[in-house]
Amino acid sequence: MVRIMSGASSKLALFLFGCFSLALGVCTEEHCVADPHKADCYVAAVYEHQAVLSPNPLALTSRKQALELMNQNLDIYEQQVMTAAQKGVQIIVFPEDGIHGFNFTRTSIYPFLDFMPSPQLVRWNPCLEPHRFNDTEVLQRLSCMALKGKMFLVANLGIKQPCLSSDPGCPSDGRYQFNTNVVFSSNGTLVDRYRKHNLYFEAAFDTPLKVDYITFDTPFAGKFGIFTCFDILFFDPAVRLLRASAVKHVVYPTAWMNQLPLLAAIEIQKAFAIAFGVNVLAANIHHPSLGMTGSGIHTPLKSFWYHDMEDPKGHLIIAQVDKSPQGLVGTENAAGKMDPTHSKFLKILSSSPHCEKDAQEVHCDEDAEWNMNTPPMFHSEMMYDNFTLVPAWGKKGYLQVCSNSLCCHLLYKRPTLSKELYALGVFDGLHTVHGTYYIQVCALVKCGGLGFHTCGQEITEASGIFEFHLWGNFSTSYIFPLFLTSGMTLEIPDQLGWENDHYFMRKSGLSSGLVTAALYGRLYERN
Repeated sequence: MVRIMSGASSKLALFLFGCFSLALGVCTEEHCVADPHKADCYVAAVYEHQAVLSPNPLALTSRKQALELMNQNLDIYEQQVMTAAQKGVQIIVFPEDGIHGFNFTRTSIYPFLDFMPSPQLVRWNPCLEPHRFNDTEVLQRLSCMALKGKMFLVANLGIKQPCLSSDPGCPSDGRYQFNTNVVFSSNGTLVDRYRKHNLYFEAAFDTPLKVDYITFDTPFAGKFGIFTCFDILFFDPAVRLLRASAVKHVVYPTAWMNQLPLLAAIEIQKAFAIAFGVNVLAANIHHPSLGMTGSGIHTPLKSFWYHDMEDPKGHLIIAQVDKSPQGLVGTENAAGKMDPTHSKFLKILSSSPHCEKDAQEVHCDEDAEWNMNTPPMFHSEMMYDNFTLVPAWGKKGYLQVCSNSLCCHLLYKRPTLSKELYALGVFDGLHTVHGTYYIQVCALVKCGGLGFHTCGQEITEASGIFEFHLWGNFSTSYIFPLFLTSGMTLEIPDQLGWENDHYFMRKSGLSSGLVTAALYGRLYERN
């Protein structure tokens, strides 16, 4: 599957919301050159990189051999920086694990690790001061790229930090090993570093004793925040960082394995941008055979993304980005409360005497066509969790399904029926596979087949068109709107927000068949 897309719809991609959007890819056409002088925008790039990997990451190797492999990846990075520089890029982001690879042991990764002093304590330009510290070859090359390209550069590498036996947290081998993002300014100076806190089965690395809450300032867009991959699902550092700082832009290196229907890479990247009203510059590693693809430059109101499960090559995305992102949460369509569907939604919420509801059905006196028989409730596994679901049959309907304290509701219309099974599902509980965290989810999904047991399976193509309101009585304010249509296409809700203690999402006019529309709530305090 190939998907290279921009904007909320292909027809609007070149003139949405003020900032002219740049073509995707490593482009050479005249119209792809950015205008770095546009006052309300900056020019950003992310590179989805197919890393050159160690043939045997468990084997012991020398520093020389490790540098030979890493330099192959750094050569590609440098090519992308030079291409980006020709387009006026001011900041570029590279993925997690892109330089050294993955699946190491603590011992086998050691030759791949650089030493780095704390940027809070030492001001250092590795390109101009290459002999100041030993084992800094990777940092030197990255610094020189930033200097040569005259842009801020964000990359991920492994860092070693010696520690003393008097340090109670010091590992037995006398060193900490951190999965680390580094930030260089356009003159090559090491600006800051972030050490990943929420490791994802990474035996080679240590969790920092204290969480890094890292922001850095730029002359072109102000303050940026930074975190890595799995961090996006947790309160620390991602949420606390955004709550405590005036951050409107996030740089996000990741090595994300897609998992549909709820946690594809571009899906969660976009949801985070919408939920917090920030720009997200997300660079994923590219290894389709491992399910790893999906990068993007996301604002709350538009996205430029890349998802390709067929092409083995890397891909550069360049776009002009609003310096002050416009939020979507809480916004309303000017005519929204006047349209009949939204009025019906509001009546259901307010328990108007014109509408009475029971466990599965709503009765509205003035419109009998919305009445429906109670559909059967069933259970099916989705994302390793036991969801409770009801099928979405018919061209119109209202559905309700509950689990623990969460009740999910769907009010929908369909212009035509397709030969596909859709279902509304709910989960309220502790997710325990590939990480442990508490979630509340309301999800309208296309099932993998026509049997109930196929609901929750991973699919990417669909033809069913819906106009809908999806809502639930969530116990958290941290709710991420997940929205995918056929061919891994990102959609943007028409409206999001709270109404009568329920959080809702509405959409009409889908551009293609619905794959997933979900509200993904995180109850961080119950982890």
